[in-house]
Amino acid sequence: MEKESSTSRPVSGSDGSLNLFHWQCLIPGKDGTDWEGGHYPLSIQFSEDYPDNSPVCKFPQGFLDPNVYPSGLVCLSIIGEDWKPTITVKQILVGIQDMLDNPNPSSPANHDINNLYLKEVSVTHASA
Repeated sequence: MEKESSTSRPVSGSDGSLNLFHWQCLIPGKDGTDWEGGHYPLSIQFSEDYPDNSPVCKFPQGFLDPNVYPSGLVCLSIIGEDWKPTITVKQILVGIQDMLDNPNPSSPANHDINNLYLKEVSVTHASA
């Protein structure tokens, strides 16, 4: 089976022009994970200070993941405290794809979802 990759494109205006500061992306779920088969929409907003400042990455509001705020804002070190101007859009998308299957419970953005995740991990490990 051919491996799917993320897609990302600048948003088109009603006049057909491209807004290079706002991109719409689809992140496919990785094979063999709970996310497999899904395609998850993400928007990336670049500032005029990019690449000196990281872009803002957001899933739709209410996206359920321990490392995604209820607003949809992604909490990931490579677009936060570990940002470097050399990080590419592809690296950001792969990092977010990895985050979906390997959440960081020690740095939750959504505490309620993180608590559910930790309970599920606890139950899974107890029954293994």
